[in-house]
Amino acid sequence: MAALGWLTPRRRSATARSVLAGEASAEAARKSSQDTQGVTEREPEFPVLGDDRAAAFFDLDNTVMQGAALFHFGRGLYKRKFFETRDLAKFAWQQAWFRLAGVEDPEHMQDARDSALSIVKGHRVAELESIGEEIYDEYMADRIWPGTRALAQAHLDAGQKVWLVTAAPVEIAQVIARRLGLTGALGTVAESVDGVYTGKLVGEPLHGPAKAEAVRALAAAEGLDLSRCAAYSDSHNDIPMLSLVGHPYAINPDAKLRKHAREKDWRLRDYRTGRKAAKVGIPAAAGVGAVAGGTAAAIALHRRRR
Repeated sequence: MAALGWLTPRRRSATARSVLAGEASAEAARKSSQDTQGVTEREPEFPVLGDDRAAAFFDLDNTVMQGAALFHFGRGLYKRKFFETRDLAKFAWQQAWFRLAGVEDPEHMQDARDSALSIVKGHRVAELESIGEEIYDEYMADRIWPGTRALAQAHLDAGQKVWLVTAAPVEIAQVIARRLGLTGALGTVAESVDGVYTGKLVGEPLHGPAKAEAVRALAAAEGLDLSRCAAYSDSHNDIPMLSLVGHPYAINPDAKLRKHAREKDWRLRDYRTGRKAAKVGIPAAAGVGAVAGGTAAAIALHRRRR
């Protein structure tokens, strides 16, 4: 019994220590779990897989594609003899300026829209849609920013809808969206009667605040929660659209948007220069070559006119 009496307290003591160790381990595990959850809350995985109340909205010009879609479209129409060389020179100069400046000049964009409307007047909508497919292959396909395309694909892979939102003609925007495998596109609507363009717009170009209203209307129709959606643009003109969503991104931003994005702590991506492209794995030569090529083309056209 003496031996047994000696053993019993020791067993109780060991049990107490085991309980203490177990409680300490559980508390440490709980604290570690809370810390991990805190990290997850600070940097949630995005886009969220299976969140069907979220979607992504992408500006087109200089965000998804290098340069302006309308200018590329004009080049394709010139090739098909829709207008003369002097008009192409204007398109080329506008495109070269847009590539170098990286911002939308309202006067340039309005001039380009007016030129395009006068060019397509009297042509059938179906004809322009068919030609748009060809022009995409000829002048647009190799100007898609790989980095932005990857961002759009991430949303698609998460099961979310992805829309282009652009001031470019809706027919062009829909072709690009379809060829990239996106959900669809919102764009400027040109008036047509019996399938023939009249040379006028329906309302105004889808630009600036109009984009935000289009996104708001689409979100309501689709049952989306804008606080869970993302928007991507290069231009300060699109701050109204970017401000609507919970996940705004500045892509290849102009100076005003870059400043605003930093003040608001928005995420930035820049795929244009060698220094910035190195950070995101985009070949620098592609962007530099595109700018040089566009400028050279414009200069050559100008010289031939003189």
